[in-house]
Amino acid sequence: MHDQHAELEWRDGEIPVSTRFDDPYFSLDNGLAETAYVFLDGNGLPGRFRDGFRIAELGFGTGLNLLAAVKLWRESGQAGTLHYTTFEAFPMTGPEMIRAQAAFPEIAEIAAEFAPHWPARKLSLPGLEFRMIKGDARETLPGWEGRADAWFLDGFSPAKNPELWEPSLMRHVADHTQADGTAATYTAAGFVRRGLQDAGFSVERRPGFGRKRHMTVARKGHS
Repeated sequence: MHDQHAELEWRDGEIPVSTRFDDPYFSLDNGLAETAYVFLDGNGLPGRFRDGFRIAELGFGTGLNLLAAVKLWRESGQAGTLHYTTFEAFPMTGPEMIRAQAAFPEIAEIAAEFAPHWPARKLSLPGLEFRMIKGDARETLPGWEGRADAWFLDGFSPAKNPELWEPSLMRHVADHTQADGTAATYTAAGFVRRGLQDAGFSVERRPGFGRKRHMTVARKGHS
């Protein structure tokens, strides 16, 4: 099978934009601040961290969310291991990831630590077990053996990449979420919120980051 990779161009020399989905990989305002606001705070982190905490993600992109999560895990003094599983159909190459991450000096140290490993599909580092599951998440997520405590739903814009937000995939997300587990995303598109709700999440709309008016957080009840 032909190995599919990201197709991208660089805006202003540092912002990678997917030409396949006509969408930037991170916020034009400040991608790192958006990650902290939407995915970390939106999932109640670091307050919910514990040994064995499991994050799952739709859309790995530049790896920015992973680096931000590991940085927060370390800075908040966690013991034990963070498990991070990401689903990505079109991975960037190692040099592309390194170039994209260089836009954020705040994570330069941790980016340098990870740089020699990209584009790793599996990585064991002190305090971290990382796995990238390559391919269409609609096909790969149903067979995943894990259940996440927190989901980062970070596909490209639902208007441009509806496949990663469709109701059947949100049901698979719910099936692979612990009771009281959470999900967060930068989008507040109505069909995404309804898909999460129909899948068994209680859904809340919150003020969005930067120019985005709203974002979505969700919590799974006990089944």
